[in-house]
Amino acid sequence: MELKEIIPSIALILVLILVLPSFIKSNLKKRLFFKNLSIWGIIVLLLMILLYFIY
Repeated sequence: MELKEIIPSIALILVLILVLPSFIKSNLKKRLFFKNLSIWGIIVLLLMILLYFIY
């Protein structure tokens, strides 16, 4: 991995660390948490597939 790949990865991890506690706090019910988590997982997966085909 080059530096231009490492810096954005670190930034994304730091953003995840900032957002994750409030995401968990707002989704205290297990069913709602997994529903929201699956929605975000689908969004991330679609973005990754789209970016793979673009680049």
